[in-house]
Amino acid sequence: MSQNYENLVKMVNDVRDDVEKADAGNKAATARVRKSMMEIKNLAQELRKEMLELRDGGQKP
Repeated sequence: MSQNYENLVKMVNDVRDDVEKADAGNKAATARVRKSMMEIKNLAQELRKEMLELRDGGQKP
């Protein structure tokens, strides 16, 4: 599997605790969640590009 995919899964799992804290009203946790979501978004975009290259080039990145 793609390293970007593995990193994406890890990042989502890592942010879970902060999401639960944010739901409970912890304002500092909401800032951490927002920051993590931007990082996840950027990594997801990289994974998307990787998959497009795989589709178009037919080669493993």
